Amino acid sequence: MKVLDVILVGAGSRGRIYTDHMTGDNFRVVAVAEPIKQQRDYIQKLHKIPDEMCFDSWDQMLEKEKFADVCIIATSDSLHYKPAMKAIEKGYNLLLEKPIAPTYRECRDIASAAKKQGVKILVCHVLRYTPFFRKIKDLINENKLGKVISVHHSECVGNVHQSHSYVRGNWGNEEKSSCMLLAKSCHDIDILQWLIDSKCKSVSSFGSLSYFKKENAPDGAPDYCIDGCPYGEECYYNAIKLYLEDEENDWFRNAAAKKVNPTNAEIEEVLRTTQYGKCVFKCDNDVVDHQVVNLEYENGAVASFNMSAFNKGGRYIRVMGTDGELYGDMEENTIDYYSFKTREHTIINPLESKLSGDITGGHGGGDAGIVSTLYKYIVEDYSGDMLSEIGVSAENHATTFAAEKARVEHRVISLSEFENECDCTAGNNAKK
Repeated sequence: MKVLDVILVGAGSRGRIYTDHMTGDNFRVVAVAEPIKQQRDYIQKLHKIPDEMCFDSWDQMLEKEKFADVCIIATSDSLHYKPAMKAIEKGYNLLLEKPIAPTYRECRDIASAAKKQGVKILVCHVLRYTPFFRKIKDLINENKLGKVISVHHSECVGNVHQSHSYVRGNWGNEEKSSCMLLAKSCHDIDILQWLIDSKCKSVSSFGSLSYFKKENAPDGAPDYCIDGCPYGEECYYNAIKLYLEDEENDWFRNAAAKKVNPTNAEIEEVLRTTQYGKCVFKCDNDVVDHQVVNLEYENGAVASFNMSAFNKGGRYIRVMGTDGELYGDMEENTIDYYSFKTREHTIINPLESKLSGDITGGHGGGDAGIVSTLYKYIVEDYSGDMLSEIGVSAENHATTFAAEKARVEHRVISLSEFENECDCTAGNNAKK
């Protein structure tokens, strides 16, 4: 059995999760590049990496001649482009965290470079690799629904998740990261195209930041929760409760402290000095907290996508075809299939037990699934329809960018128009 040697660029939560799934027989993590020592040390210890293969920055590692099979790029979104392009130049296959890059131009550059160099890239659209969505795709492929006509899909971000990642956290400010649709929901734009199996033709979108902003801060609330907010007991977003008192929430605590298993003293310092401790209404966030996207596909199917912060969390989907329909609840791991022919409902459980659909639960099995598929893709030349390879991912990123442009400009955007505009502005970021 061939063992794939892996190098890791970015040892934050996503990088750790993927390499945690690489401790078996198929992979060997041989180097890590990460500026934060405590995070770098975690990877080094787990995978027994020698000191000389641990680097402060990706450029130190990638200046070496190629010495592994796969490079994982799991830096923050805005820092994907340069290490990805350098790794492609060196001939590495990539496991590339989504989004590909914060601009459409950079997405296309990476896809073009990979094609030219002949390297394989899987983009981490991990929903494709979950048993839940795999089963829905199988039902469609088995013609249980007939021709798919329309899809309603909802991503319920969760109010607390929104506050952590998209208000206080790394993805709350578009200038520092990207728009909300790209950062959070390019997963979902991808899954819609995958299920419908047609290229998007045109999009429209509406949404805004409505709640997590300064004018909604209660009178007398301090800038930092730890300074004694009079509303702290009833506030859903009290940073003391979420980060300091909830010692079981490793995801929140690790992300806030940028350390693995930080102490309470370290968390308290974070709450006094960083945005993770700020009042949720007084941060520098500007991304939307709710958005809808309407999509028309070349095969005539249509879809509506709804992303909102104001819920518990989870994903729900209804797929309607000429011979039947299905309703899926990812959080409950159930699919209700209704046949027009038999007029009967069939309840399907893709797994015998539930898998959490959020990031803390491995995206419903998708994190492990993409790592397993990566091995098959590279070693066995797997070419099944599950693959989130760079070419189709770049096309689906175009849909995401076009949808955001439609939201900002309050109009319908055709994908051909969007792509042609980007061709005419080669020096432009083509972000909107």
